[in-house]
Amino acid sequence: MPKKDFLQISDLSAAEAGELFELAAAMKSGDYRKKPLAGKTLAMVFAKSSTRTRVSFEVGAFQLGAHAIFLSAQDMQLGRGETIADTAMVLSRYVDGITIRTFAHSDVEELARKATIPVVNGLTDLVHPCQVLSDVFTVSESLGTWQGKVVAWVGDGNNMANSWLNAAALFGFELRIACPEGYEPDREIFERAKQATGVAIFEDPDEAVRDAHVVNTDVWASMGQEADAKARRLAFKGYTVDSDLMKLAAPDAIFLHCLPAHRGEEVASEVIDGPQSRVWDQAENRLHVQKALLATLMS
Repeated sequence: MPKKDFLQISDLSAAEAGELFELAAAMKSGDYRKKPLAGKTLAMVFAKSSTRTRVSFEVGAFQLGAHAIFLSAQDMQLGRGETIADTAMVLSRYVDGITIRTFAHSDVEELARKATIPVVNGLTDLVHPCQVLSDVFTVSESLGTWQGKVVAWVGDGNNMANSWLNAAALFGFELRIACPEGYEPDREIFERAKQATGVAIFEDPDEAVRDAHVVNTDVWASMGQEADAKARRLAFKGYTVDSDLMKLAAPDAIFLHCLPAHRGEEVASEVIDGPQSRVWDQAENRLHVQKALLATLMS
């Protein structure tokens, strides 16, 4: 069989995503105890720092019987000018799969083109597919289904917003994005999602959140944007997800945040630490969904 990569949510069919979620649920419940990756090795190439992505992939690989090797940019010849293509071909001779977390999405695409083993995108500046795939799993777990649900995204049109657009296109739910002018998500991804399902962009968070079943946000300044933090705080004034905004959502609405969170900026403490918050389930589910991905792609 030809190798399969996971670079964006759009790499999956709805049926494949459903099978992944079934497997992830079995892994989470303890019904699945196999070690299909016994004797295999996962290379974890990280140009960006990480808590959840690193720990969940490393623990997940171990639980499936594999060995994970963490490789920062400083640990590899990539940091001294070796090409992505050469790195891909060398790693393909040593290991059985690669997870990469980096800046340019084109680097991940080049790695996948040249590698003869599966490549999983752990985050780029364009998309964060493992996170949002896990988030959709969390929505289904919390609300019973994603079908017929309305998801609101409040804040920056960043890699998370782009991945939510890809998820909306795949799963068919309605997505409303609230962001200031100039901070919209990727236009190509938005237009592609718009052809598949109901997606819209608003400047007013109230319009996006009203009657939504899921309210979602992220930090206003992502990694690499720290120099713009002050300007972004001004631009995103009024975009804090607080208790007043949550009152506009559906009565059973849940709150999601991919973490790390800045309480008092993009989210109020009473929301992220309140009864509607599912952020800790969301973080845990990274482990189970990524285990399902690794088991499917590498075994």
